[in-house]
Amino acid sequence: MPADLKGKRIIVTGAATGIGRATALRVSAYGARVAAFDVNDAEGINTVNDLNEAAGDARYWHVDVADEVQVNGAVSAAAGWLGGVDVLLHFAGVLKGANVELDEFPEATWDSVVDINMKGSFLIAKHVSGVMKKQKKGVIILTASGAGVIGGSSSYAYGSSKGGVHGLALVMQGYLTKHGIRVNDVAPGAVDTPLKTGQIKQTYALTGDKTAYDAAMASLVTPDGVSKVYAWLASDEADYVRGTVFTR
Repeated sequence: MPADLKGKRIIVTGAATGIGRATALRVSAYGARVAAFDVNDAEGINTVNDLNEAAGDARYWHVDVADEVQVNGAVSAAAGWLGGVDVLLHFAGVLKGANVELDEFPEATWDSVVDINMKGSFLIAKHVSGVMKKQKKGVIILTASGAGVIGGSSSYAYGSSKGGVHGLALVMQGYLTKHGIRVNDVAPGAVDTPLKTGQIKQTYALTGDKTAYDAAMASLVTPDGVSKVYAWLASDEADYVRGTVFTR
């Protein structure tokens, strides 16, 4: 049975592509109103147009999640339009620095990845939780990764940042439960997204290992399949679920 999200007011970050887009499409189809955040305006607007053409109700905001002024303004505007926020589905993130040795890893790359992935998760959760505390209810779902949680990564910065997102979710869960806010983080497996396929292609360009490339590409699962997990977690049916959820 599909999750019942009729009337749910949902913010989706990273809604332009990948799992974020797939999940925005799914929760809208299940009855949610969607505020879509991204920095990729062309694809973000395309997502919103697709939602509305399918009889959904969605709007788009340009939001750099590493910029607190933008996050605060967009969350306030989206909450005003939606009349509150029931669910945050946070996907915005980047993968940079794949296959770079530690002693050669650029500080600028480290800062960029940690700012977007880790600080961005903190900022969006900070401002959405303020709305939810006033409502005394809500669901916040962050996106971690197996990288930095149960294993390593192709990038020092990516694995470290996703480990940080996982830790953030654990701390949030302890503090926000008393306000009626459920917190989960999802650690997707290898998913066919621009972020992941870009990393696989970059690795192939460096190594020339066609066998490893073919195996990595064949292992990818669809964003649509993973979106089913997020949509269910956003629903009231997942009220008893706590902690980290791992997908294929």
